[in-house]
Amino acid sequence: MWVEILCGLVAYKIIRRFFFDDGDDASYLADLDSSHSDLCFAVASRLEKLYNGRCFVGLRIPDPDAGERQHIDVVLVTKREVMVVGIKNFSGFIEADKDGNWSCPTDKKRKQEIIPNPVLEVNRLAASLQSYLEQRGAKLPDGHVIGRVVLPNPNCRPSYNISVQPEVMLYDQWKDLKMDPKSGLSTWIKGAFSGSRSDTQDSVLQNLHFILSTSPMWDRLELKGDKNVLGEFIEFKGRHEDIELLKNLKRSKVSRFIIQKSTLFGGFGRSRVQILYSPRDYRAEGTSSSEWKEISVKQYTEIVFQPLHSKKVRKFKLSSVVSVTLSA
Repeated sequence: MWVEILCGLVAYKIIRRFFFDDGDDASYLADLDSSHSDLCFAVASRLEKLYNGRCFVGLRIPDPDAGERQHIDVVLVTKREVMVVGIKNFSGFIEADKDGNWSCPTDKKRKQEIIPNPVLEVNRLAASLQSYLEQRGAKLPDGHVIGRVVLPNPNCRPSYNISVQPEVMLYDQWKDLKMDPKSGLSTWIKGAFSGSRSDTQDSVLQNLHFILSTSPMWDRLELKGDKNVLGEFIEFKGRHEDIELLKNLKRSKVSRFIIQKSTLFGGFGRSRVQILYSPRDYRAEGTSSSEWKEISVKQYTEIVFQPLHSKKVRKFKLSSVVSVTLSA
């Protein structure tokens, strides 16, 4: 009897491994730190609802002065302004020194980390973005592109000289943001931008959307468990026959691909995943459902990805991936 039970358990594990999604996906992703990327998308989602605008996450704006691309967490575009948002998930007491640099607690006992002035940084990024938009034909009035630093962590306790800065949004302010039904703007931004400035024309707004949606940005890897990772897609790893099928899934040809659940094909151990992808269209932002194409590969094929702010290249099994969005 015990032999039969043991054999049944072994058979169950074999069947589960070969025919269904990988059972160790949770532990496989446990050491992945996606907190900043997840926070960027969460903040962007709330900003879009509050301001009735559109957000672009993980932009990489060329900066000729610096000689490299500048990373921007979130850019919010509304009819009234373009807002560059820097997200700082600080916890504990933070204070600013005489030069404006911030001092924050670290995981190490009695150790402080010095952060270059986030307000100056986000304002510099706003100026770089405005210059980039002008280079691509969108000339905006002075003061139209602004910078804001969001502190969304409820355990963050900034000093007085930080909290009084108008560019800084504290957790309590962030939590209590509400829409003003009369103006369509949030009560937080209403005071800062009241005045006679007219709304941006729809044609200008559409042009901004097109420019930002076709701007350099980090690739986005969406994983099971509601995890998002910004970084750079490098390549696929797997058996030769699968890599041959996937050779057209490169950023010059594809803008996004979606991983579907495993399906069974014939004999023992042939569990596979379906990849839906859409050809890149540089003339438009969206892709119609009729344009999706399909590839079937083994579920243990891997994606090689370089996460943002990490020196370590990671490999992700397709069975743990929901979708990949590739920058142009």
